Amino acid sequence: MSVMWCAMDRVSALDESLKKTLGPATAKVMAEQLDLHTVGDLLHHYPRRYEERGQLTRLADLPLDEDVTVVAQVADSRVLKFNGGRGQRLEITLTDGSGRLQLVFFGRGIHKPHKDLLPGSRGMFAGKVSMFNRKLQLAHPTYVPLGRDSGDEAVDAFAGKLIPIYPACKGLESWKITKAVDAVLPRATEAVDPLPPSLREGRGFVPLPEALLKVHRPDTKADVAAARDRLKWDEAFVLQVALARRRHADAQLPAMARRPVAGGLLDAFDAELPFTLTDGQLKVTREIFDDLATEHPMHRLLQGEVGSGKTMVALRAMLTVVDAGGQAAMLAPTEVLAQQHHRSITEMMGQLAEGGMLGGAETATKVVLLTGSMGAAARRHALLDLVTGEAGIVIGTHALIEDKVRFHDLGLVVVDEQHRFGVEQRDALRSKGKQPPHLLVMTATPIPRTVAMTVFGDLETSVLDQLPAGRSPIATHVVPAQDKPHFLARAWERVREEVGKGHQAYVVCPRIGDGEDEPKKKAAAKAAEAEGDKRPPLAVLDIARQLASGPLAGLRVEVLHGRMQPDDKDDVMRRFAAGDVDVLVATTVIEVGVNVPNATAMVIMDADRFGVSQLHQLRGRVGRGSAPGLCLLVSEMPEASPARARLGAVASTLDGFELSRIDLEQRREGDVLGQAQSGVRSSLRMLAVIEDEEVIAAAREEAVAVVAADPELDSLPELRTALDALLDTEREQYLDKG
Repeated sequence: MSVMWCAMDRVSALDESLKKTLGPATAKVMAEQLDLHTVGDLLHHYPRRYEERGQLTRLADLPLDEDVTVVAQVADSRVLKFNGGRGQRLEITLTDGSGRLQLVFFGRGIHKPHKDLLPGSRGMFAGKVSMFNRKLQLAHPTYVPLGRDSGDEAVDAFAGKLIPIYPACKGLESWKITKAVDAVLPRATEAVDPLPPSLREGRGFVPLPEALLKVHRPDTKADVAAARDRLKWDEAFVLQVALARRRHADAQLPAMARRPVAGGLLDAFDAELPFTLTDGQLKVTREIFDDLATEHPMHRLLQGEVGSGKTMVALRAMLTVVDAGGQAAMLAPTEVLAQQHHRSITEMMGQLAEGGMLGGAETATKVVLLTGSMGAAARRHALLDLVTGEAGIVIGTHALIEDKVRFHDLGLVVVDEQHRFGVEQRDALRSKGKQPPHLLVMTATPIPRTVAMTVFGDLETSVLDQLPAGRSPIATHVVPAQDKPHFLARAWERVREEVGKGHQAYVVCPRIGDGEDEPKKKAAAKAAEAEGDKRPPLAVLDIARQLASGPLAGLRVEVLHGRMQPDDKDDVMRRFAAGDVDVLVATTVIEVGVNVPNATAMVIMDADRFGVSQLHQLRGRVGRGSAPGLCLLVSEMPEASPARARLGAVASTLDGFELSRIDLEQRREGDVLGQAQSGVRSSLRMLAVIEDEEVIAAAREEAVAVVAADPELDSLPELRTALDALLDTEREQYLDKG
């Protein structure tokens, strides 16, 4: 991994291999376990916390199980043998006039203290107090011998010293990393400072070499604070400069303006709408239409709550582009979702989606579906409609990206649940336009502002936080299946009641079941055990059988999962949407996009095995019609467990933005949005995107100003160097969405 702040022309300094500095054995462990390869990498491997030896404690006042520092005199010292003479330990008794304390050292560690700590000598000792044979003791304490002339200053310096604790790994404990850092720390003076001098001085930051010295070997807590403030700024600023330069470069690209046309498809569609668009939908639409009307490609992120009407906003943007003579493509992550989008969009458009067909409206266009499982004839027709321009709108999966797919004039790419796609996949589709097409990416996973600025900083952001009229509230309850089994029985009664009212229900399970890949099954079981649950996760096929022959006997129960044939999946979803299935037992394949307004109840089995945001997504499948929604989170985890606390958080609020904050606090930032964005996480060592919102916002402002004044950074070679180091292959793919 490249280091953000190393100087490219100083291979002998921060770019030097750790093998040369620390030896091959230590360097190998650091590379394999901690991804540290160079001197610079190690300098940016910061302590995660600092231990304090604390103020001096009288021996009479020693607290058990706490870290203490004492100054005392050695009363006696003796070496004892054990294990038939094979082992030995050194026992030293201390006194300070108020009480007595025993020190114990074992094995090879006895020789130095036996020589240093002779009876009558004084010393300062730090460690954790334990009890053995009814005596207070410190095992293998840190100590400093004190001469007769040692004054209060030496005592205070030792007692007040901050001890860095590093993120460690097997075979490389924190104290070994401390020793390794000591070996490279003198090189910190050669670190190239990426912050422009005016910015650094204006904000009162310490120089980078000083920050590195202070973060690793602080004398005071103020040293730590000054170093952390500076290092956070480096990370935020260099990343925001990279994103600002990407936005600046995108603004220079040519694109065809796609302005609304009076009397076209959009006007005809709006005239048939049976409801009024929300103020939020209208506001976001104006932002998108303004972008489409420019001669530079739009780069916009549309994020919104589950059910906030993102698809409606995207469809109106697509119709505008078709009116202007172009084509629009919507990329969905799964076949189920692509089919669902195709079905719902053709239904919303009615005759307007029947271009070239008998009965189609005069202004109509074709809406085609393209997926990997389509038959050869249907696929040929779809490809022909795209290349001739007959189809104004295409909805598909990864199949849209294949080389054989050609467009007549691709004007807009809409990417749904964009975090499920790699950058290369998005770029492959965008490269199919005559000029760079406009880009709208959508996510139903609400993203805190700081994450949007950090992970999607090259996109303008629109937020839909208002639900359309007619959407019903969703009541969410935790069902403690182990503590109160009768609650689970009541859950199935509630499902029967909803079906009795003419509604439908989902039951969601973590895995599929019979014949499942053994590695996947083992991985699921291992993850469960890590949470303290030794049961294998519940499976769709098992639960469906149990329900059909037990508590839901007599109801029409069907299954849906990713291992089914695409035609079978589509058939089940069609029958469920038509009301011919009462209860759909499924995996998370129904997590996003599935829209069945008549479904009012959802039971999520082993709910603790899902993430907070995922539960919120799943819950959004119910309450989509006029009847209230019900979501039951079934868990066998004990009430006091962190897993149950997560479920309680989901049950307590329908605010997806609040839940996304909780989710982000519980997990690494890069994990929240999937692997496509994970590259950025490896460049963030000190910055926390939730806690450091003010830093990120301020860094973004400064970055925009710097790039506007000097896009190529010609006058800032140090910043340019830091940027080159940040944009190694992995992160270049992450950032380069243009």
